[in-house]
Amino acid sequence: MPLHKWTLLSWGFVIGTSWVVQDACAVPPPAVKDTMFFSPKQKDVEYEIPKPDEYSKCKLEVDRKDKGSGWVVLGPAGQILRKFVDLDGDGKVDQWRYFNHGIEVYRDIDTNGNNKPDQARWLNLGGSRWGIDQNEDGRIDSWKILSAAEASQVAIRAMIAGDDAALQSVMVTSEDLQTVRLDPALGTKLLESSREAGKKSRAVLGKSKVLTAKTRWTRFDAQIPSVIPADDGKANGDLYVFENAMAIVETQEKFDAVQIGEMIRIGEVWKLTQVPLPIEGGKEQVVTAGGVLMQPLSASSGGIVANGGASPEVEKLLGDLGKIEQEMMQPQTDRVKIKGLMTRRGELLNRAIALAESDDDRLLLMKQLVDGFALTSQMGNYPDGAAELKSMESDQRRLKPKSTLVPYVAYRRLQAQYSVEMQESDNDKDKVAEIQKQWITGLEGFIGEFPDADDTAEAMRLLAQHEELNVRPKEAVAWYQRLAKEKPKSEAGQFAIGAMRRIELKGKPLTLFGPTNIGGTIDIRNLRSKAKAVLVVYWGSEYKVCEEDLPQLRSLYKDNRAKGLEIIGVCLDMQKTTITPYLTTHQMTWPQIHESGGLSSPMAIGYGIFSLPTMFLVDREGLVVSRNATVQDVKTLLPTLLK
Repeated sequence: MPLHKWTLLSWGFVIGTSWVVQDACAVPPPAVKDTMFFSPKQKDVEYEIPKPDEYSKCKLEVDRKDKGSGWVVLGPAGQILRKFVDLDGDGKVDQWRYFNHGIEVYRDIDTNGNNKPDQARWLNLGGSRWGIDQNEDGRIDSWKILSAAEASQVAIRAMIAGDDAALQSVMVTSEDLQTVRLDPALGTKLLESSREAGKKSRAVLGKSKVLTAKTRWTRFDAQIPSVIPADDGKANGDLYVFENAMAIVETQEKFDAVQIGEMIRIGEVWKLTQVPLPIEGGKEQVVTAGGVLMQPLSASSGGIVANGGASPEVEKLLGDLGKIEQEMMQPQTDRVKIKGLMTRRGELLNRAIALAESDDDRLLLMKQLVDGFALTSQMGNYPDGAAELKSMESDQRRLKPKSTLVPYVAYRRLQAQYSVEMQESDNDKDKVAEIQKQWITGLEGFIGEFPDADDTAEAMRLLAQHEELNVRPKEAVAWYQRLAKEKPKSEAGQFAIGAMRRIELKGKPLTLFGPTNIGGTIDIRNLRSKAKAVLVVYWGSEYKVCEEDLPQLRSLYKDNRAKGLEIIGVCLDMQKTTITPYLTTHQMTWPQIHESGGLSSPMAIGYGIFSLPTMFLVDREGLVVSRNATVQDVKTLLPTLLK
């Protein structure tokens, strides 16, 4: 039965996300293939997925618990594959459970009865994590249970994926420190090292040869945790701490160490106090801000020996800021309320800046103020943020024109101003054209004024991509060439090299080699002996536009494979676990190459891929016929290629 038909039954899909369970015994069971539509909301779950030709050997049985009921899906060997359970008897599934070799490894949980999971639990061989997805967007916002080993795993995976939110979820916060009522001086130092985790992570990755898109976390390595007793005066209760934890990572069978540093337990969640630092070349390095909690306190003052600390007033300001930022993240917070919160946030940050005891502290706090205005402006929650940034930029240019804060504010002001003006344009073509023209002029001016700023490489990449999207390849190549020459070691510089390679592909051999999603490798050269044409499709499961071409691609593949057409997919999903369920659902039977990292993965960087889907059409000699093919292009060119 088609998926959409189940919405009409008492035991059916509800908007493709859940099932209604009024009485599992009273209606015929769904087909096994329909149960395979569901997959864990979190991507890093290893669970058993039967092959489509095994569906006939699987079966469904009623699973009745007290006043609730549900279905259990059994595999070919009788092992449990899935359970869909209604625990509270309200007639709706509230737990989606996934198994590996008959053992439950993960479950999605709906606690508020709206058919959307808001919690995720890893179980048994899957681990012990328990995450909270407060806004139900499929991303973990905070943790209810998190072991030290899993915290290090989440942090390293987030760094490699460039997922700032996931990294921040395992960093210690001011609210955490208030929970244990940590000494203010200690708390200030911990917050200094944990703030701006995303930016610090990118700085680490920009210089690291240890952490790459091919790196995977393998294990946690640490001595037994230490206990700092409450009567030491550092907190109002005992503190559980790892003084200097490590993680071991593997990159293509080469093992390296990453310093996780000092970790602290908050309730049942272990948190990092600093961004992980890889040990490059096997040499030990000093961990920034490490060992703060284990430092002795002065008997007379109660402060950290020889290190000083923030005043109780600053500590309170930081705590209040944390509460404001938490409230701003709530999905029910409307624009009017956000405006008031942003005003209050600015007041508190400015007070903290005035009280800061060092230039580094002041700079961090000012960047925090800037980032808040920039982010809320671009999201459309606080349009006035662009004007605030413009005022800050003017003040900084007047007071400290040589400060690194000037380009930092200027770049974010440009982006915020562009976003706000585009939101207010009402899609008027003339207005949009003028806004884009001013934005381009602004970016060019920024690059000219601040050639060595941290954001200059990204500004160049934006300009090159803009020229590409507007079908001006010569202008795009000029920017890519400059970016590759001036910023060759940056990710943007490596992307530029790949983009130039892609733009000049027509009539040249295509090099394509990589690991598949199911093991083994694919090399396009091996297809030349049997294929007259190869279509390479770069895609991602999160990009709905990629689905639009699938019916036609399936038809092309079915009708022309015997004539010599092959298709190779290059999936740019962040993790491998999302691929197989998607391929099954959309009947994509051609082979797939995958390396984790999304648009920052080697497969994307290698040809500067930034728009999905992107398709290359290759002839029997391995030469590229079209480097930016549409489905219609493929239909037009195939008859000639397949002769």
